[in-house]
Amino acid sequence: MAQVQGLGKRYLKAFFKGFFVAVPVTVTFLDRVACVARVEGASMQPSLNPGGRQASDVVLLNHWSIRNYDVQRGDIVSLV
Repeated sequence: MAQVQGLGKRYLKAFFKGFFVAVPVTVTFLDRVACVARVEGASMQPSLNPGGRQASDVVLLNHWSIRNYDVQRGDIVSLV
């Protein structure tokens, strides 16, 4: 029984160790490099949401290019 409790504590400790490493890395990645966003509505038709359907499209927003001022003609820019 003591072995099972020790095993559970070890897994719990490893979980929290991984959690406290993964969360800051993920937040930093989503803030600095790229994130996923949903595009809804008719404002971007016909490029996104073609055909007037009510479904939304999912896009990857590249934060890295914006930080380096690497925006070119024809790029879609999202403002918050």
